[in-house]
Amino acid sequence: MATKPGIPKGTRDFSPIEMAKRNYIFSTIKEVFHRFGFEQIETPSMENLSTLMGKYGEEGDKLLFKIQNSGDYFSGITDEELLSRNAPKLASKFCEKGLRYDLTVPFARYVVMHRDELTFPFRRYQIQPVWRADRPQKGRYREFYQCDADVVGSDSLLNEVELVQMIDAVYTQFGIRVSIKLNNRKILSGIAEIIGEADKIVDITVAIDKLDKIGIDNVNAELLAKGISLEGIAHLQPIIQLAGTNDEKLAVLKEVLAGSEVGLKGIEETDFILQTLKGLEIQSEVELDLTLARGLNYYTGAILEVKALDVQIGSISGGGRYDNLTGVFGMQGVSGVGISFGADRIYDVLNQLELYPAHTTQTTELLFVNFGEKEVAFVLPVLQELRNAGVRAELYPDTAKMKKQMTYANNKGIAYVAIVGEDELAQGMILLKNMETGEQQSLTPEALLKQLRNK
Repeated sequence: MATKPGIPKGTRDFSPIEMAKRNYIFSTIKEVFHRFGFEQIETPSMENLSTLMGKYGEEGDKLLFKIQNSGDYFSGITDEELLSRNAPKLASKFCEKGLRYDLTVPFARYVVMHRDELTFPFRRYQIQPVWRADRPQKGRYREFYQCDADVVGSDSLLNEVELVQMIDAVYTQFGIRVSIKLNNRKILSGIAEIIGEADKIVDITVAIDKLDKIGIDNVNAELLAKGISLEGIAHLQPIIQLAGTNDEKLAVLKEVLAGSEVGLKGIEETDFILQTLKGLEIQSEVELDLTLARGLNYYTGAILEVKALDVQIGSISGGGRYDNLTGVFGMQGVSGVGISFGADRIYDVLNQLELYPAHTTQTTELLFVNFGEKEVAFVLPVLQELRNAGVRAELYPDTAKMKKQMTYANNKGIAYVAIVGEDELAQGMILLKNMETGEQQSLTPEALLKQLRNK
């Protein structure tokens, strides 16, 4: 008995209707990217592990899908090494490549490799799949698409302002109510400095980034386990649970971080972004959230995250400023800032809220019934003219019973059926049936084209 086929956990198949919805997401995001002057690039699905490792922190490195070397991958490995069962060390010898974890690190590698061909500031967007060896759960997949937009070669905070505008434009167009969370890694560094744990900034940010998921008690337990003192944890509590308006939060932070130069710099940057946005028409709420850390080592300034307000799901977009990412590839002094839209989570949100426009899943508009060779000879030139005019039309390929062909049209949700039988052929006419109302009318090919163009 044949084994029933399946797909890996955390991956999905998509039907034609589902793909129509996904393409609506991609085209909407792409249109906004173009509106803001971004250009498209693509990078390979696999990268050298040397490109990927060490860019996402210890937890991120564990989630990299590594690709086993082809050929004799045991070559050069001793029996002692094999028997040690040291997985990380063996993986480094078995695997030289890995599937990309995100699009930002490959983009940094691209910028360094193609620096002489680019005009800076370089505004690029990229829509491609990424892979993470994560535990699959609702809203979290092992294979998913990211839609990234980044600007490199500019230190201006106007880039951050424009990213917020882009986020707002995309979700306003989708009809999804969102909250745009904003923070700054310099503020977090200042907090770590003030509580006397400056060298533990990464441990602190990784822990507090989980506040929404695991709660304050578990975050504190993780901080303690990472070696943060009880006194430091106590000082941290009122800061990460700070409430009030954005201006009120900034006012308190200015006092708390008065002794931290880096913290005050973060406040200054955040204040500029928020004050500039006040003069623009932003539909979404923008909130300063001190628990936002995003847990990735390469952010150095502003951090952005987007939450859907009407659906229980993780963040649906995220990004921030990374001043030193290209430096790890030998290109110093190139600042970058970017945002990533999680297409798969957006897809789930749009499904739950039923926000897809009616035309999104529209497939074939018109089906010609097939009655035989003579009728088909009459229909084919008409069909070609309709398609040339942009009408989505098809001819049933086989001479089958009328009921079967009409069932086909119903199952595909085709709006109109065109019938050319003996009588219609003799008159040079086409009988058009509206599948929703049942209404029928006899039209010339020219009148048919005119009517469908106006739909």
